[in-house]
Amino acid sequence: MQVKLNVVVAAAAALLAGSLHAQELVVKIGHVGPTSGPIAHLGKDNENGARMAIDELNAKGVTIGGKKAKFELLAEDDAGDPKQGTAAAQKLVDSKVNGVVGHLNSGTSIPASKVYSDAGIPQISPSATNPKFTRQGFKTTFRVVADDVHLGGTLGKYAVTELKGKTIAVIDDRTAYGQGVADEFEKGVKGAGGSVAKREFTNDKATDFTAILTSIKAAKPDVVFYGGMDAVAGPMIRQMKQLGITAKFMGGDGICSGELPKLAAGAMADGQVVCAEAGGVEGAQKTAMDKFKVDFKKKFNADVQIYAPYVYDATMVMVDAMVKAGSADPKVYLPALAKTSGYKGVTGTISFDEKGDIKNGALTLYTYKGGNREQIAVVR
Repeated sequence: MQVKLNVVVAAAAALLAGSLHAQELVVKIGHVGPTSGPIAHLGKDNENGARMAIDELNAKGVTIGGKKAKFELLAEDDAGDPKQGTAAAQKLVDSKVNGVVGHLNSGTSIPASKVYSDAGIPQISPSATNPKFTRQGFKTTFRVVADDVHLGGTLGKYAVTELKGKTIAVIDDRTAYGQGVADEFEKGVKGAGGSVAKREFTNDKATDFTAILTSIKAAKPDVVFYGGMDAVAGPMIRQMKQLGITAKFMGGDGICSGELPKLAAGAMADGQVVCAEAGGVEGAQKTAMDKFKVDFKKKFNADVQIYAPYVYDATMVMVDAMVKAGSADPKVYLPALAKTSGYKGVTGTISFDEKGDIKNGALTLYTYKGGNREQIAVVR
């Protein structure tokens, strides 16, 4: 009799477990960033932003279409390389992810966006700023930061009107991001009545800039703009000091990290560097961002570099659209994602336009003093 009872109890438990499992919805969110290579510190920062969002969503117990959702993060490394980026994208598509947050670089986000578009999977980049990213006609492509037209143009105008740049030199790393932001900076300079005396280029793996900096030094620049990432900008600032170039050094969000002073190895003078981050909060919104940074440090024992809050918001916006649509099926929740309007995130209010760009995107201008990043202003 006891044996029969045990069998009945076991069967009932199995049925209950099966019923509970049937009520649980597994939602796979893909994340791609360069977690190896020279900007791995930025890639890991991004991935941690996604992990923070996923952990919070699971702790909260989100329901989608009447089912409790269990979120899984599928993280891939693209090393900042376009070919590896498309391979990572295809891997996520094959894994049947419900959505993707990434990639970090424009150079990987743009080719990967076609892979996601072909599969009908929504992609939100937290940091790709090249205008082309959202101008390919793909309905699946979104970003939560302002693009290079805004970022580069604002910095170009600032170089002329605020820094009083008379002789301006521009260097870029020939990537989609670096060249794109440098082109927009040059347009901003010209639009403000200034001119670019020198335009040089390097690559995103270079370590020796003696030749191009010697050429630039001859022009006696008062402003040098670099389109690229902090891993190259740091050594470039060191070599500028060695060559006696005391010009202001400017750059976009790619150089505007907490690591830049370390990468420059003490060569930065206070106030010498002026950079802009795509995004920015002020007033009451600053409280949410400050709390995020404290919580992030507590969870990962690391300071936010640049983009982690944007990855966090991108993940939350994606899930918010799933909840509104009552489904995690990409084709069902995609229209709700496209209609995102007035979402209150830690990075500010998020609304998408018809291209998938953030509306009224902010920029934050920074400088560095005593090895610490200091905010100059938030501009729109």
